[in-house]
Amino acid sequence: MLDAQLYFLSDQYYQDFPDDKLMKNKDVINGMPHNRPCFFAFEDSKTAGIYWIVPISSRYEKFRRIEQEKIKKYGRCNTIRFGVVLGRNTAFLIQNMCPATAKYLTAYIDKNKCPVRIDGRVASDVEKNARGVLAMAKRGAKVIFPDVFKIYHGLEQQLRQDILP
Repeated sequence: MLDAQLYFLSDQYYQDFPDDKLMKNKDVINGMPHNRPCFFAFEDSKTAGIYWIVPISSRYEKFRRIEQEKIKKYGRCNTIRFGVVLGRNTAFLIQNMCPATAKYLTAYIDKNKCPVRIDGRVASDVEKNARGVLAMAKRGAKVIFPDVFKIYHGLEQQLRQDILP
């Protein structure tokens, strides 16, 4: 997988790991389903083959307001980060991240057949904050909406089964 690349999550993931807190896979625009949201992916530090994926939202102003509310309440906000994707301001929703494996991910390819990637500084900021939020979640804080540890264990089990003869 390429650094700072964006991906879409397959329908099969939602079937294999049903969780009503996962961001929905398809938006319908003008009666047509579109692959949304797209996700920024980075590798898990413990298990090879598992990636943490952070959904991206174009609802920039909405998430700026939520960020400001969290800053007022907690003094900071590391569950939502911001950056530019394809020339548009976007929100990276760490609070909605989840684990996945390559079999569930499809690269986001632009009309020139090139992978869509984000600036390395944005990727570093999102990954650093996501790893911090993940550490908080491991200590019991309710900072991530989906049940990421249940999904993670299911993915680990799949990877072990794929290795067995």
